[in-house]
Amino acid sequence: MLRYILVLAQLALCGPAFAQDVTGSLPPASAVATAPALKSAVTVSSDLVRIGDLIDNAGASARVPIFRAPDLGQTGMVSAARVIEAVRPHGFPIVETRGVSEVAVTRASRLIDVKEIEQHIAAALVGQGGLGEARNITIAIERDARSLRLDPALTGALTATRVFYDPRSTRFDVTFEIAGAQGGAVRHAPLRYVGTAVETVEVALLTRPLNRGDVLKTSDLVIERRPKAELRGDAVTALGNAVGLAARRALRAGEALRAADLTKPDLVQRNEAVTLVYEVPGLVLTMRGKALDSAAEGDTVSVLNLQSKRTVQGTVSGPGRVTLSAAALPQANSVVASQSQGAKPRSE
Repeated sequence: MLRYILVLAQLALCGPAFAQDVTGSLPPASAVATAPALKSAVTVSSDLVRIGDLIDNAGASARVPIFRAPDLGQTGMVSAARVIEAVRPHGFPIVETRGVSEVAVTRASRLIDVKEIEQHIAAALVGQGGLGEARNITIAIERDARSLRLDPALTGALTATRVFYDPRSTRFDVTFEIAGAQGGAVRHAPLRYVGTAVETVEVALLTRPLNRGDVLKTSDLVIERRPKAELRGDAVTALGNAVGLAARRALRAGEALRAADLTKPDLVQRNEAVTLVYEVPGLVLTMRGKALDSAAEGDTVSVLNLQSKRTVQGTVSGPGRVTLSAAALPQANSVVASQSQGAKPRSE
């Protein structure tokens, strides 16, 4: 059932904005649909709350200010009774409350969070003291950086008016200004930020220690950002450039990988039994041998033929497999000759 409240007090312009008491009375039977009605929640864009912000069907008095608005981005509660008291002198003897006991009043604002501020600082520092792209600059603002709540009329971008950067200390000092709506006169005090800026790059870090020769798996690596100045040599920046390769030396957990730290994994180990493969048109001959060195795929390795006791050289073509190349053909022919009695030729 609709409720109406009789207005009791005079307007106190810009007086205390929020009260807690609520009074009311039963509505008369002759209530009309166009009667002024109280809103339950409103958003205002200025520092004053007007009658039309709080009352539907406010008519000619809609632009009359009655309360101070909350701070930018904040919400405050004002009791229905307080609203009724404020609007009565302006021609509102009866206001329909529709069961609303208090109104939530929110002050509109433009929010610029800390992350966006850092992005603007990084963009302003590009090229300063050798700094590279903005996306690779990590910003640390001093003095408890907080998000900005601005008047919504301040629609302009943050424009850097003063930029200082010391590459030795990595400290910056940047000042911004903000233009008003469409370059208008509404402005904000200059915004000054100080702190440190460091160029970083994404690198692959080890999640566990590795011994020489250990082959890297995806679970052994994680991509993180590290200061560029701390890296040595050609850093590995993608997991795909490291997975499947072997550690050239012992590596610590948390260490940033370099291309020089990695090598192709050995498919043949020193003193390991291997299969020698000799191929000519129409013939494939396999023999047993012992690797005299460790080698990775594609490397040349010396192998002792266990039957002829001859040393031949071939190319590692797979795990425990060495293929005799054309360069080793004279030696290979000797091997073939010594093994021809026991070999079983196989057609291609």
